[in-house]
Amino acid sequence: MIDMGSFHDRDRAGPYFEGWYFKHQGPQGHALALIPAFHIDREGHCTASLQIISRDRSWWLEHPADQLQVSRRPFGIQIGRSSFSSQGIGLHIHQDGLSLCGTLRYGPFAALRSDIMGPFRFFAGMQCSHGVISMGHSLKGALELNGEVLDLSDGIGYIETDRGRSFPSAYLWTQCVWNGPERGSLMLAIATIPLPVGGFTGCICSVLYRGREYRLATYRGARIETWSSSGAVIRQGKYRLEAQLLSEQGQALRAPVEGRMERTIHESLCAEVRYRLWHGKDLLFQRTDLNASFEHSAAN
Repeated sequence: MIDMGSFHDRDRAGPYFEGWYFKHQGPQGHALALIPAFHIDREGHCTASLQIISRDRSWWLEHPADQLQVSRRPFGIQIGRSSFSSQGIGLHIHQDGLSLCGTLRYGPFAALRSDIMGPFRFFAGMQCSHGVISMGHSLKGALELNGEVLDLSDGIGYIETDRGRSFPSAYLWTQCVWNGPERGSLMLAIATIPLPVGGFTGCICSVLYRGREYRLATYRGARIETWSSSGAVIRQGKYRLEAQLLSEQGQALRAPVEGRMERTIHESLCAEVRYRLWHGKDLLFQRTDLNASFEHSAAN
């Protein structure tokens, strides 16, 4: 289980970054994600940022490093006048043509039983490490974004984290979470992983469905059959997961390169993605999700 209170070496030398991804989606189609982050470049210059992504646009807000405070226990992030914790978030943002305020309360987190990185978390010099904090939790409350009320009550949230030096040069990431009688959640990431000698392309994936976790990962023998800007297929033993992108509307975000937030990537917060999980010839589940997150970035 990820220690939600962990903040890894704020005083370390760069390059380094650490960020947290908070996604919220409501039953009426509203969706919003927020990414508070801390970054240090090679020269030791420290900054903080908050990125916001909606269905149809994104915002980048840079802050002095001392405006970001992170506590270990209890978990809490304060950036400017906005706060994030295991209990919920409170936003008070009025700058750069953006007005975003309101409060959301979180229900209990659905945490994974073990670290999604498995033994990869012990690899020295990993370019980027991934963590899942909550595969799904309930939401209560509303936010007001530039005059529009986003009612997120009875919605569902998802939280993950990344830390390291840089995002992988090439990667695919997709995530979805849904309510209902067969509530579930899925996260899949594929990335090129450089090592001091050589490297490889690996994957991590967790599917929570009907009270069970299906974990597919390179460290468990998973193989990547195909992956591209259109989706991916991975296989592990008799299990086969397909993720097919049907439509997207990508918004620009900034990503770290050696601690500097100077790379532009594109994320679709509410893509249409079809997921299918097979066990042999048995289709365990099929879901076409209209609120799936999807990113793909190819090596330059």
